Amino acid sequence: MDPETARTARESLDLAFHMSNILDTGLDRHTLSVLIALCDLGLNPEALAAVVKELQREPPPSTPLSSSSSQGSNN
Repeated sequence: MDPETARTARESLDLAFHMSNILDTGLDRHTLSVLIALCDLGLNPEALAAVVKELQREPPPSTPLSSSSSQGSNN
């Protein structure tokens, strides 16, 4: 990637990240970069937004040890 293209890409990401912060999306710069790359590859942005909202709504996954031990006690 030539320096001018890299600079433009960096400025675009900076602008998108600034807008993301204004909208209080909770997305970090890396996650936003991945989402933009997925859109560039042709993924539907509305579908990606729905996935992000769903993932933000879900509680963090429990550890495999605690879920396997609780499943074992039900048998």
